Amino acid sequence: MNKISIIRVKRGHHSTLSHLYIDGIFMCYLLEDRIASVKVAGQTCIPEGDYHLTMNTTAGMNKRYKNRFPEFHQGMVQISGIKGFDLVFFHIGNYYSETRGCPLTGHYWNQSNGDFEVLQSAFSYQQIYQKLIAMIKAGSQDISVINRIEHDESPLAA
Repeated sequence: MNKISIIRVKRGHHSTLSHLYIDGIFMCYLLEDRIASVKVAGQTCIPEGDYHLTMNTTAGMNKRYKNRFPEFHQGMVQISGIKGFDLVFFHIGNYYSETRGCPLTGHYWNQSNGDFEVLQSAFSYQQIYQKLIAMIKAGSQDISVINRIEHDESPLAA
């Protein structure tokens, strides 16, 4: 099957909560910036669509992660093919202010002051990293980003 999907499920004032699926199995939560019709660097999430995963071994973040995870880090998992944008990585963080336009991994989520945050991010990152790298190396590099925002009566659904 080898399918990777980001499914966006909830919207905050400045944040978006998503699920990461690999082969139809839920892997972790993702935190992204808010959804907008036009991508703004560091302020909005990537547009809905189909992209590719690649390994980036040259970005500055790569060296930091190699030092933090020397036993398994091989390069940053990058979402490529975003028109006008580069260096969009899966990485560690808890708050939308840390996304820089990238998805942050999380084992749990919380809602605070109208926005989402993810918890145990490093744990989640370690869980998915090796799966994503193995898929990239095996040639399964496609990733789909789909908006399926729940429409409820909360102010966050607006």
